[in-house]
Amino acid sequence: MVSHYSMVIQWSDGDGAYVVSFPEFPSAHTHGDSYEEAARRGREVLDLLQECYTEAHHPLPEPVGFELVTA
Repeated sequence: MVSHYSMVIQWSDGDGAYVVSFPEFPSAHTHGDSYEEAARRGREVLDLLQECYTEAHHPLPEPVGFELVTA
């Protein structure tokens, strides 16, 4: 599923893993032992969230936009 939602991947010393959070879905998180695994799991979570919202007839949140400003 194509997604324009945000994923934030950060290393957590306490967890010893890369933790993924989703600004548009604040209660959702996942993790991975490597950055690549965390990114893959993050994409899976975003797909599942969108599928669940759609099946439950809940409106999806608006994606957070980002605009690159160049000098």
